[in-house]
Order: sequence, then structure tokens, then C-alpha cells
Amino acid sequence: MNLVQITPGAGGMYCGNCFRDNALVAALRRQGHDTVMVPLYLPMTLDETASHTNTPTFFGGINVFLSQKIPGYHAAPAWFRSLFDSPRLLKWASGKAAKTRASDVGELNLSMLRGEEGHQTRELNDLVAWLGNLPRPDVVFLSNALLVGFARRLRETLKTRVIVFLQSEEAFLDSIPDPWRSEAWKTLASRAHDVDGWISPSRYFADRMQQRLGLDPARLRVVPNGISLEGYDRIPARPIPAPGAPLTLGFFARQCPEKGLDIVIDAYIRLKRDGAFPNLFLRVGGGCGPSDEPFVAEQKLKLRKADLLQGVAFHPNVSREEKIAFYAACDVISVPGRHPEAFGLYQIESMAAGTPLVQPSSITYPEILGDTGGGNLCGENSPEALADALRPLLDNPARLRQLGEAGRQSVFSRYSDDAMARGTMDAVHSLLPELAGR
Repeated sequence: MNLVQITPGAGGMYCGNCFRDNALVAALRRQGHDTVMVPLYLPMTLDETASHTNTPTFFGGINVFLSQKIPGYHAAPAWFRSLFDSPRLLKWASGKAAKTRASDVGELNLSMLRGEEGHQTRELNDLVAWLGNLPRPDVVFLSNALLVGFARRLRETLKTRVIVFLQSEEAFLDSIPDPWRSEAWKTLASRAHDVDGWISPSRYFADRMQQRLGLDPARLRVVPNGISLEGYDRIPARPIPAPGAPLTLGFFARQCPEKGLDIVIDAYIRLKRDGAFPNLFLRVGGGCGPSDEPFVAEQKLKLRKADLLQGVAFHPNVSREEKIAFYAACDVISVPGRHPEAFGLYQIESMAAGTPLVQPSSITYPEILGDTGGGNLCGENSPEALADALRPLLDNPARLRQLGEAGRQSVFSRYSDDAMARGTMDAVHSLLPELAGR
């Protein structure tokens, strides 16, 4: 089958959606599908081999901004606009994007949702024209619902089908101030009719977005995210720690309030103050951009005041190899996110390394941990509840290893990138039965 995957790049920031889309494209190709990956906005920062090396970046971030702010800019000569799509300038723009908040781009986001009726018509036409020179795609995948403004033009011009992945758009849209927030939700719900189908990585998020957008459940499927298991398959069996041996609590996600880093640090402080776990250490890993640094500095100050900073190691913006080693070095992980998210790749990454999780009884956590058996739930999302749930596990390292092994086996059997690709194609054939057999 001829497939196209359109994915926004996040510049210098690590982006879970980029990782997921990149792994999906690689797996689809291995399974025999001719799949083209098209990056948007800014270069993609990945921790594995990129799947888009020979494809230009469309909707270059600088041109998108200028089209929004300067009347008539869409008519600028192609040679002039191409100057702003140079890799050097886009790399510069990536640094600026890392400091941009969702609340600053409400008007631009609404324009993008309006597609051919927005200010980025020139960029959309360029993308469609380029795709028109390729073999006609059977399906175009859009990485998330914020790209739904592309669907109408893609379907009409290329005579193709469009399927949209749901990937935590809710938190982004809800962070935009009114009037842009209300208009964005209204426009997204209207433009949803231009789409042939939707794929959510969890039942939890499928139900939420079905409610908020009024999606037809007959056009909605659930396909869990998956990861490349390369490297995780080389982690050796982990022995059960001896009584009193050092143990490590970990956090691995973007180092920001939304992911609950402060909750983990406060729980760690409570556990250390109890005195029952003198050999407990904390490792903090994951993306940390310029906008996250003040928050991380606050957390380090809190640890310093508690005289515990010496037992905590921070590992920002690590490589793939370093990420796998990070998970394998932890005995238990917690990422108590505060906002609704569609999945959370860190959950299956941690379990792939044989490291169990302790998560709140909310969002997608009960669904994923219930399916894998790779961790425990702690009830409410608070430092007190997290510390209370961690104590019996830290007192029973054998149970930690048992949960870790259950999660590892589940991920290797059901949450690989190949499993995700197969599930995606099953969803395509279910949504578009006329493509069955391709």
C-alpha cells in the first residue's frame, strides 16, 4: 500500500509523537508498505534513525509565522520564501520554538486548523503539489488532530483517504486562552467531518475526544503505541537486590510540572525523611528545554534545602542508548502526569527495560498497567499517595522484579513498533474496507 505520514517536527526538543511516528514508518516499511514520511515546521529531533532523510520540510516554521503576520506574504516569490527554509535558519528558529508557550500561538493554531481558509494556503498548496508528484497515496496519515485543516485539500486534490492519529491534543488546546481556545475546538469539531477515520492509542483518550469533538464511534479505532525494541532486547536479566542494597526511583519524561516531576521529588523527600530507605536514590531524566529550566532549578533548590540533592542525578536530553541505560538502572519509575494524555511512551519504554511503574489511578495509567501487569496504581495524584504506594514495593525488591518482568513480557509481545504497524493497518482495513487486501 502507498502511505504518507505527515509529522510536525519539534526543533531541538524531544517529542514523543515524533518518536512514535518515526517508529511507525520504519515498521510499515519493513512490512512491505511504501511509506513516505513528511516533516513539517522544524527539523525533527530523534533518538533513532530518521525515516525522512530524503524529504523536504514543509510548512517551514519561519514562513508559517510570516504568512500569519504579514498580509500578502503568501504571494512572495518562491526563491525569497526558500531563503527562510534553509536548515541553518530553521535550526535557529528551533531555539526560539523551545521557549514558545501554547498560549502564545492561539491565532496561528486557529489559522492552521482552518486549512485552505487560513493564512497558510501557500504552504498547503506547496505540500499538496509535492505529494501530487508521488504515486497516489492510498492513505495519508496526519500525526495529530491539529493538522486536520489539511484533510479537505488532500482528499479533494489527491483523491486519497485521510486518517488522523489522536495524540494528546486536548492539553495543548485547553492551554490556549480564549477566544482562540473556544474557536479552535469549534473549528476542529467542524473539520472532523473531512476525515475518513481516527486512531487513538488508548480507549481512555478515544472516549474523551469522541465526547469533545462529537466523533462518530464507527470511524474511531484504538491502536496502542509501540516502540522499537532494539537495545532493550540486550538488557540482561536483573537479579533481586539483597536486603538493604541501594534502590533507585526514577522519573523519565519532559521535566516540567505537567508531567509531575515535582510530585516525584516531593514523594522522594518524604521517603527519605522517614528514614526507612537510607539507600534510596533518585534519577531524573528526559527532555529539558529552555522553558523548563527555571522549574528544574526550583526542584533542585528544594532538594538542596532538604539536604538531599547529593542523592539525586539529573540526565537531561539523553541519547537513545543513554535512555535505555537510564531505565535499566532504575528499580521503579513514576511519571505522575497532571493533564490528560493519549498514552505516554515512557510507560512502555520503562517496562521494556524490566522496570515497573507506580502511577496515579487516572488518565491512561489504569488501562496500560492493567493490560501489562507492569506496575501498581497509587490512587490520587499526590506526593503522599505516591510515597505510600512506593513503600511496600521498596520493602519487597522481589515484587519489583516480578512486576518488571511481567511488564517486559507484555511490551515485547504487544507494544513493539511492529505490533503498532500491524494494528494500524488492521484499523485502516476496518475503517476503509475497500482497501482490504492491499
